Amino acid sequence: MLLLLTATAGWIDAVSFLGLGRVFVANMTGNVVLLGFALAGARGLSVPTTLSALAGFLAGAVAGGRLGARLHERRRRWLAAALIAETACVVAAAAAIGATAVPALAVVGVLAAAMGLQTATARRLAVPDLTTSVLTMTLAGLAVDSRLAGGRNERSLRRVAAVAAMLAGALTGALLLLHAGARPALAAAAAVIAAAAAVAVAER
Repeated sequence: MLLLLTATAGWIDAVSFLGLGRVFVANMTGNVVLLGFALAGARGLSVPTTLSALAGFLAGAVAGGRLGARLHERRRRWLAAALIAETACVVAAAAAIGATAVPALAVVGVLAAAMGLQTATARRLAVPDLTTSVLTMTLAGLAVDSRLAGGRNERSLRRVAAVAAMLAGALTGALLLLHAGARPALAAAAAVIAAAAAVAVAER
């Protein structure tokens, strides 16, 4: 399930970066760097859009943290609630795209909140190398613990799977955005997250 959510993070980041103003909604490391570029006056980047993503992500992470603290003893119920809330955010963002009354900043913020909620949930689950939204330490671990570096790399399969999942998600999201548009791309991502939520509910 965490690999599936890793794929959706890459998927939704593809839609936000390519279709909503050169901003990430899952990869906050990238956003901090992009904010620096935007503050320097780089073309194609927006300080308000990047700040909206950062604020939305933090709000979603706070909500995910509170949800985990309240339901941590009922793990399946907690996971199902988090995924249902995430699905609702992505569906709302998909519905809002193109609506004249809804600014793009709001869509970015809602998507970032969904990814913050997902990241907070994955963090509390604490499965090594499966944060679902960042790969820097996963890639570093793959190299540092490799046989070339003198290690045994006992989690190499999981690390490679996480990288492959995000790559596949980013590719899928980009292809859907380019050939179908942002709304269908997000709707499809929401369907995948909803399927994960259904599994969590069924197994509760």
